[in-house]
Amino acid sequence: MTEKQGVILYGPPASGKDTVTAALSELDSRYAQFARLKVGTGKSAGYRMGTAEQLRDLETAGDVVYANARYGNTYAIDRPGLDAAFDAGVPVVHLGQVDGIRALVDGYPADWSMVLLWCPREVTEQRSAERGDSDTAARLTAWDATHEDLDAHPGMVWDLTVDTTVSAPQHAARLIDQLLAQRAGAATG
Repeated sequence: MTEKQGVILYGPPASGKDTVTAALSELDSRYAQFARLKVGTGKSAGYRMGTAEQLRDLETAGDVVYANARYGNTYAIDRPGLDAAFDAGVPVVHLGQVDGIRALVDGYPADWSMVLLWCPREVTEQRSAERGDSDTAARLTAWDATHEDLDAHPGMVWDLTVDTTVSAPQHAARLIDQLLAQRAGAATG
C-alpha cells in the first residue's frame, strides 16, 4: 500500500499559498486545502471555525498536532481533521512556521512534500493591499517573522522552492504534482 501523500506549503503572507492550492485543485481534484481549526474572529473561508472549548477538548485528547496564535486568533492542525482530509484525497497544509512543519511531519505520519513559496516583502505588501486586507501591517510583521524563522533554521531542506513573482500558479501546481508523482514512483519502485 502506498503511503498517504500530503503537501506542506510554507511561506510568508501573500506568497501565493491560496492561489497555488487553487491551481493544484484545478489540475487534480484530489488536492484540497486543509482547513485548519480557527478559534477567533475574522476571515472564515478556508477554515473550520471552532470554539475555545472544542480546542481544549482536542488538546485533552492529544489530537492537536500543532497550534499557533497569529492575528489575535488560534489556528490548529488536528488529527481528526487530517484523517478526514487524507480520506478525501491529498491535503495541502498552509504553514508559516518551521516549528509547525516539524510538528506536522513528526506528529502525523505521511509522505509530506515540503514546498517553500517565496516572494519579497514589498510583493507581500502590494498583494495584501490589492486583495483588500485590512491588516496589511500585521501581514508584513508576519513576513518579517517568516524571514527570521527561515534564517533561524538554515538546515531546513525543501523538496521544492518556488519564487511566486516569476512562476505562475499553474506552473507551480504542475511542479508540485510532478514532485508527488516522482515520490510515489520512488516509493513503489
